[in-house]
Amino acid sequence: MRRWSFTKGHGTQNDFVLILDRESMLEIGPAEVRFICNRRAGIGGDGLLRAVLAKHVADWEGDGALWFMDYRNADGSIAEMCGNGIRVFVRYLLDQDLVSGPVVEIATRDGLKVATALPDGRIRVTMGNVLLGGQPVVVTTADGAEFKALTADVGNPHAVSFVDDLHLLQLHAPPRWEPAEEFPDGVNLEFVRRLGPQHIAMRVYERGVGETHSCGTGTVAAAAGARFHDQDLTPLPVTYCVETPGGRVEVELTQQQAYLTGPAVLVAHGELALPERTFFETQDPSAAASGVSQPASN
Repeated sequence: MRRWSFTKGHGTQNDFVLILDRESMLEIGPAEVRFICNRRAGIGGDGLLRAVLAKHVADWEGDGALWFMDYRNADGSIAEMCGNGIRVFVRYLLDQDLVSGPVVEIATRDGLKVATALPDGRIRVTMGNVLLGGQPVVVTTADGAEFKALTADVGNPHAVSFVDDLHLLQLHAPPRWEPAEEFPDGVNLEFVRRLGPQHIAMRVYERGVGETHSCGTGTVAAAAGARFHDQDLTPLPVTYCVETPGGRVEVELTQQQAYLTGPAVLVAHGELALPERTFFETQDPSAAASGVSQPASN
């Protein structure tokens, strides 16, 4: 039996399990992630955040002394970036005195991100430039409802649809998209309703997870998509208020990049009892019970 220390946290109820692995000594594969994120057999979470020094990450070419956010979705798949996760990651590093603030640089698979801990407790993170475009996509939900979608890249792929009523959406099963080849590795699907000028609400179906209470990169994609969809001529920079089922965040759009600001809360610290790897070589019951139906990275 392996015993690892962990922390549980969330950003607008997008929840994560954090594991400190400074020198990359732990063996954390897809089966371990599924076991840990399972909400009945494990701790439960939309994903796992591993804190490791960047010098141990083969593809990282920057400062090796930085902390690298190794993010995995609940199904064990590797993800490029997580907007809510990085705020929780930074809150954890600050809480454990692993960095000094208020400005913290974090290495990710989507490059270097800069986070700022604000006096009100929220965390503001650079999210890079949002790329809109691609061929038209049609998203179909479980009840057969079809929605035109705008594609967006926030370091990971998104498809943003605009709807009149968020409550009527059937997201208990993974939606489909056409053409399927537009997102061969899966896509995050945002459904957006306009509430007012620079004010939107959304629901999201995350690849590798399912419907979640929030998605950080998804809120950025939704804000950028809404500005384009509404032909909002407000000069940049402009800030959108985004309401998710888990809470409110702010997305600032500028000429150079987007910024995401929102809460980050740590709720528990503990010790995880994890089976040895030989257990996962013969069976992985958490994979079947996880409720994840569309494997891909977030």
